[in-house]
Amino acid sequence: MKIRVVLADDHRMVREALREVLTKVEDIEVVGEAGDGAEALAMATDLAPDVIVLDIGLPDQNGIEVATKLRDAGSEAKVVALSAFSDKRFITAMVKAGALAYITKGSAGTELVLAIRAVAAGHGYFPPDIAGALAEEMREGTTDDGPKLAPREREVLRLLAEGGRSAAIAEAMQVTVATVDVHRRNIMRKLGLRTVAELTRYAVREGIVVP
Repeated sequence: MKIRVVLADDHRMVREALREVLTKVEDIEVVGEAGDGAEALAMATDLAPDVIVLDIGLPDQNGIEVATKLRDAGSEAKVVALSAFSDKRFITAMVKAGALAYITKGSAGTELVLAIRAVAAGHGYFPPDIAGALAEEMREGTTDDGPKLAPREREVLRLLAEGGRSAAIAEAMQVTVATVDVHRRNIMRKLGLRTVAELTRYAVREGIVVP
């Protein structure tokens, strides 16, 4: 029986390249392609794939959020995280969200096939560079030591880091501009940061947004 795979990446050329690799493999079948997180979640339900190859940098919601929703919904699809980055914080976040494998786009050839086969069998798969970064992050334990932001503060931070202005953020969150400004001041105070640029770098580093 073939391993049924959904490819989730917002770049059509990337999906085509991945599909070309996988169509040459006898025991793998690409059953769907998603261009954003919403499509990936829908295909997980409608197509019941064995594996979802999930890009972290999706446009509507990042791969960490999608993987978390799949996990919380009890999806049986195994997640292979795909990213242009080998940043240890992204790797850790995806593993915590339920991904069983993590590979970079630069090595998405043989590594992708091995990762799909491994997770379909219920095993993890992390190439040496990814495994090393993950081990380093676990040794440092930095992900649990930082200041704690409230859920609304994290949402404001995410929208700020994505370039949103106070008025647009207020409209999206259905609050007043004054409330957004209070959240922003509280976030800066908690994190010890002074500018939106610094907040953006922090959000990217922590995996709250993905570049």
